[in-house]
Amino acid sequence: MKITVTGSIGNVAKHIAETLIANGHDVSIVSSSAERKQDIEKLGAKALIGGINDAAFLTDAFTGADAVFAMTPPNLGGGNVVENTTNAGKTLAEAIEKSGVKRVVMLSSIGADKPSGNGPIAALHRIEGFYNQIPNVKFTFVRAGFFYYNYFNDIPLIKNAGILGSNYSASTVLPLVHPKDIAAVAAEELVNLNGESSIRYAISDVRTTQEVAKALGNAIGKPELPWVPFTDEQLIEGMTQAGLPADIAEMYTDMGRGLSDGSIQEHFLATTGTANGKIKLEEFATEFALKF
Repeated sequence: MKITVTGSIGNVAKHIAETLIANGHDVSIVSSSAERKQDIEKLGAKALIGGINDAAFLTDAFTGADAVFAMTPPNLGGGNVVENTTNAGKTLAEAIEKSGVKRVVMLSSIGADKPSGNGPIAALHRIEGFYNQIPNVKFTFVRAGFFYYNYFNDIPLIKNAGILGSNYSASTVLPLVHPKDIAAVAAEELVNLNGESSIRYAISDVRTTQEVAKALGNAIGKPELPWVPFTDEQLIEGMTQAGLPADIAEMYTDMGRGLSDGSIQEHFLATTGTANGKIKLEEFATEFALKF
């Protein structure tokens, strides 16, 4: 099969490409960076260099493909993340429709069933809506859990304050995911040309935030590492002091509120509720310790 993968060779897209190539598929990888061309070719894929907001380029990249993996960059331009991500999704939708590709797998997120109250995930809700309006294309929305890799951003907090925390409690239940488990789900769906349009969750583990703190703490030799709930104001202050723009800090605080009240996790827990991935929290914790 001929498969086009967007997302360059980031944490998810690279693993998808490696899996597909290992299984004999003809893979092209879209990247906005010419510097990635050599690394993409080393994987055994064809490099397609161009902008994610260039509809004509993307249409050419998707034309002739049996399937496309569609993802929007997590941060476009530093500010106005929801708006910029939404606009990138519109461009992808235009290219999908014009290219004639019939099978698309989109990287989405838990909480994408909600139009608001979910921070940056609101853009993915809108993009799922754009895709649903395209006729004669079978979509799978891979709704991923809270990335384990987000905890790498908390390493300075652990080192400087000896705590882990956010604006939700220690008892908050989080569906968690490793990029490799997302890639496994996406790769499986991409080669399933007979699959109907669907929502599929990619979840490695389901744990409380207190369990996250305990597992990471044990792995780094800090078994008493506590999970500390912050107020919204404390979280915004901490993020802005770390250099994040105020609108970005508020966006992630909004996502924290959605995790705190359970609205982001609600659809997953009500419809599936079980982890289908292989990489459990304790295994990720050993990876975290190496970064720490």
